[in-house]
Amino acid sequence: MEDLVFEELKKIFKGTGFRIYMVGGTVRDLLLGLKVADYDFVTDATPDEMKGFLPGISSVFAKFGCVRMKISGYDVDITTLREEGEYDDSRHPSYVKFVKDLEIDYRRRDFTINGMYIDEDYKLIDLCGGLSDLNNKIIRFIGDPETRIKEDPLRILRAKRFAMLFGFEIEEKSKKALEMNMSLLEKLNPEKIKEEERKAKRSII
Repeated sequence: MEDLVFEELKKIFKGTGFRIYMVGGTVRDLLLGLKVADYDFVTDATPDEMKGFLPGISSVFAKFGCVRMKISGYDVDITTLREEGEYDDSRHPSYVKFVKDLEIDYRRRDFTINGMYIDEDYKLIDLCGGLSDLNNKIIRFIGDPETRIKEDPLRILRAKRFAMLFGFEIEEKSKKALEMNMSLLEKLNPEKIKEEERKAKRSII
């Protein structure tokens, strides 16, 4: 299961005193045996701390804890473990607080299949039953589905895209929340909706 990009990143982080984990869709795709196209990692280092040892990073989204760099030809996003405030605009949190604990970080994520981590020893850390849902082909929100949807209505389309892409079923409580909150899509930037629709079309092809 060893991954070249992760191995290169681990070498850079070695000796810094900070942890680095694979997360989200990266973990999901590895567990499904798929080729990873987008690499996402989390760390307990802040963007300012990462600037001290990561070469050539882009810190445009540093206020959200995210930096980007290239490793072995891949674009890699590395985000500081964080806690988020209320989503006042149905897209962005009112505040971001950097934390050290995976137990806090995972709660802000969308679906259980995207809420798992892999540590430096390739140990799976599953705090939300993501592996069970992956094995049983289920799309399920982390926590309360309505809360997750109201934070970001784009998750309505993401849930449907993942179900279509992987041939999974959306579990009943999550499905009802999707149906009851379809009107929230009107709050979104039309370009965001078009982008998600393009991804869905590519998944069919």
